[in-house]
Amino acid sequence: MMAISNHQSNHRFDAPRLVNASPLVQAVGLSKRYGAIEAVTGVNVEAYPGEVLGIVGESGSGKSTVLRLLNLEEMPDSGTYTLDIPSVLGEDLYQLDRFARREVQILNIGVVYQNPHLGLRMRFTSSGNVAERLLITGERTFATLRQAARDSLAISEFPLNRMDDPPRVLSGGMQQRVQLAKALALKPALLLLDEPTTGLDVSVQALVLDTLKRLQRERRMTIILVSHDLGVIRTLADRVMVMRHGRVVEQGLTDQILEDPQDAYTQQLVHAKL
Repeated sequence: MMAISNHQSNHRFDAPRLVNASPLVQAVGLSKRYGAIEAVTGVNVEAYPGEVLGIVGESGSGKSTVLRLLNLEEMPDSGTYTLDIPSVLGEDLYQLDRFARREVQILNIGVVYQNPHLGLRMRFTSSGNVAERLLITGERTFATLRQAARDSLAISEFPLNRMDDPPRVLSGGMQQRVQLAKALALKPALLLLDEPTTGLDVSVQALVLDTLKRLQRERRMTIILVSHDLGVIRTLADRVMVMRHGRVVEQGLTDQILEDPQDAYTQQLVHAKL
């Protein structure tokens, strides 16, 4: 099976195990400018239930911008975005008012940032960070919130004897686990990971990846993962999109892209990491 390049990007991909599924995530024609800079141009994204989609490319390729657009942190200059969930089925999320978008984001999308300061209140306790996410459900009983936060931290394999420590005193790996616990607290349909292992030493990185693999297997979550590390992509992703200068230049099954890249840029990217 040949890798599919950007000029064929309107074709639909059948993810492993999901041949007859409808995409959970469908974004079409995403474009975003920052002044004179075209960060993203005409990008399509599809991700299926239970699939891990990796997005790779060098710094400035547009991959993190795509993730921010999918997290509804930013609005595109053009494009549409739908999630196959009952509350907004068939609706373009970018056409919702900001309050409705915020509700969709909190209830249905979890995110783990490369920089934990973007996802956590560093002076709150770790359990308090997770409980804050749970307040959206209307729960106000301290004991219930604390137990729910404890359960979510346990799922992310965070050491529970540290749950009352603030993230600012924790290691980078532990901070990422708190972010993961917070992201998963409301059992979102979509999990977005932005360079989740960058800056971690090899042993800690392996532990975080093992946790993500286990959670994806157990929960059958749809995950979109941005990473410059092709080892991380190989470990987690079913399919890969390769971006350069804000455009998708190639996409396909992970082993296909990494073992037999067709685009010249992808070949350079893969060989540079060998």
